[in-house]
Amino acid sequence: MGTLAAILTTGSWIPQAWRTIRTRDTNGLSLSTYLALLIGNSLWLAYGVTILSWPLIIANLIGVPLIAVIVAMKLRHG
Repeated sequence: MGTLAAILTTGSWIPQAWRTIRTRDTNGLSLSTYLALLIGNSLWLAYGVTILSWPLIIANLIGVPLIAVIVAMKLRHG
């Protein structure tokens, strides 16, 4: 169940990151929300490493960079 949840939640970032990269349009995105998500997912990654939980580690190794791209695009393009 945890692995399926990790796949679904991690995969949910792909369409938004792709759209943001492709269009460079970040007008409808909240910077504070994405910063909170970036920090939260980074903490989940650290926790996963601490307890050696591979589903947490893998999911957040994928999710954190995707969210970071969205944050970077928001900072760059407003």
